[in-house]
Amino acid sequence: MEDHQIIELYFARDEQAIVQTAVRYGKLCQQVSMNILGNRSDAEECVNDTYLKLWNSIPPARPRSLSAFISRVARNIAIDRYRNLHRKSYNRDLEVALEELSEITPVDTSQEVLKELVQIFLRTLEDTDRRLFLGRYWYASSVKALAKAWGMTPNAVSMRLYKTREKFKAFLTERGYRYE
Repeated sequence: MEDHQIIELYFARDEQAIVQTAVRYGKLCQQVSMNILGNRSDAEECVNDTYLKLWNSIPPARPRSLSAFISRVARNIAIDRYRNLHRKSYNRDLEVALEELSEITPVDTSQEVLKELVQIFLRTLEDTDRRLFLGRYWYASSVKALAKAWGMTPNAVSMRLYKTREKFKAFLTERGYRYE
């Protein structure tokens, strides 16, 4: 079933919307949640919470990209769950990724503006750098997992991510954004 058809099922309040979402995007939700949480049962709970959140969000939302909307919902739910479950012990990869991002996030911008800037910046990158950046900072994949997926060494992935973060910081600086 196509995305626009699934969205119409949500607007019709047809429970098939959840079924079709699970068929088309269940693995994506599971992967995003598992990358962040590292625990299958917690990830499965996040996937179910994602479906509930989608049901409650569509309508009124009418996402242009259902996969991006679902990924964002799953990611946010998993991060919230991660923070609640791991106040003392934590996923070091996720913490490092969040720290890396905080170093290049300007202090004088809204989330919406930052989102637009990231989208523009990503279009300037070559495919591998764009996919590594998204894998690390959107899907919360570890450097080791990215290295394996791309046939690179972890050091090579880390270096490319560092250079991409530096490019992003320069991109933002050129546009007048400042850092603490």
